[in-house]
Amino acid sequence: MKTYQGLRETYKQFIYHGFEISEEPGKVCLTYDFEIPGLSSFAPCWEIPCERENLGEDETFLNMVFSLGMVELVSYWKTACPKEVIVEPWGLSEEQVKWWKRLYFNGLGEFYYTNGIEENEEDFMDIKALGETWRPEKDAMRAKAEKNVRCQGVAEDSLPHKESGGCLVPVGGGKDSSVSLEILREQKDNNCCYIINPRGATIDSAKAAGYEEKQVIAVKRTLDANMLQLNKEGYLNGHTPFSAIVAFSATITAYLHGLTYIVLSNESSANESTVKDSYVNHQYSKSFQFEKDFHEYEKEYLGSGTYYFSLLRPLSEFQIAAFFAGIPAYHDVFKSCNAGSKENIWCGRCSKCLFVWLILSPFLTQERLAEIFGANMAENPGMEAYFKQLIGLSKEKPFECVGSRDEINAAIALTIRDYPKEKELPYLFRLYKELGCYEENLPACEAYFSYYDHENLLPEAFEDKFVAELKKRGVYRD
Repeated sequence: MKTYQGLRETYKQFIYHGFEISEEPGKVCLTYDFEIPGLSSFAPCWEIPCERENLGEDETFLNMVFSLGMVELVSYWKTACPKEVIVEPWGLSEEQVKWWKRLYFNGLGEFYYTNGIEENEEDFMDIKALGETWRPEKDAMRAKAEKNVRCQGVAEDSLPHKESGGCLVPVGGGKDSSVSLEILREQKDNNCCYIINPRGATIDSAKAAGYEEKQVIAVKRTLDANMLQLNKEGYLNGHTPFSAIVAFSATITAYLHGLTYIVLSNESSANESTVKDSYVNHQYSKSFQFEKDFHEYEKEYLGSGTYYFSLLRPLSEFQIAAFFAGIPAYHDVFKSCNAGSKENIWCGRCSKCLFVWLILSPFLTQERLAEIFGANMAENPGMEAYFKQLIGLSKEKPFECVGSRDEINAAIALTIRDYPKEKELPYLFRLYKELGCYEENLPACEAYFSYYDHENLLPEAFEDKFVAELKKRGVYRD
């Protein structure tokens, strides 16, 4: 059996050698060069739609490509977790090294926890960057961005840094990004959807929001086969901060397409730790802490002229579910089940499916939910263990992107309160009452309709319209 300490003693270095950029008709291809000496080399690839040329002469672009490699590398590093990481193509300041170590350590919190590894942020990794440190010159970068956008024939009023610039909206195919698309529907002509490795739900969600094919920027990310083989052979594996991959790759894409805003759909609930009383958070790179960190890193070290923020940060998952219930065009196309993602289905048996069922239960009938999911999870005793995790009776929530314990309890309590009296409660809701949870949580269920997290990065140009839309939909009352 391969152990963390044994692997670190055997494989002492991870090397980020560099990257190659090739321009092909209609796209730019990025190939990274990573190595764990004595174990394997890795060459993950990206393909990004683009009509630009001579990108190798654009230092801003090169720096962003390098930075995407910095976040990509952690997926390969974790196979053996070498103590020393050598970064050859570019330099990093002391502050940048601290920034990357914070992202890696917190983003790997679940990986460490589930593998039984005890580590600390200071000692788990040493980063040595050998290249020349690069910092953007703000005025020069703005001029370059404007020139780049004009080369694409984009209107002057959508240049980066301008309030009228368009949005790049990452779409994952679930309810959250659907809500963002709906809120931004009136300005969709200036926006594009961003999809990594498209599947049915992501494409169908963009279509449901009224986006034309030319407004969907679909990039291809290819994992290296050597890493996948090492995973099969028992080398270390586990969760990595995927939303950080989204952040850096979306910034490159927005820059190439002359879009100003990168509009995420991460909610306030993502801040809650997955394991009680710990830093371990499956959703760390969806948290406000990461959002702030990335926002500052972009300004200080990337200089792309984009603005990264989450439109749904002020909201709870409870409110997002209430909003989503009122946009039926998405109900038959959205999917956020990881187990069923390859087949574009809800598996109806996992904790993610159960969470989405529970959070939507106050706002859609049980019959309608059964139509959407293809199974009646509330009547399935086999879901009891997940159910208890979700409502906080276990130390751990499921390691999935799920809402906070409190709002899940509020959703269940509201469902029971308003359930038709002539019908028998489904099994899981009867269990909830038997456990004594209903009376305990009922008083809090209405509070979420007045919830608003003011720790957010919404630009002023967005916030007023956002709040007005929430009030119109009945999901926020001030």
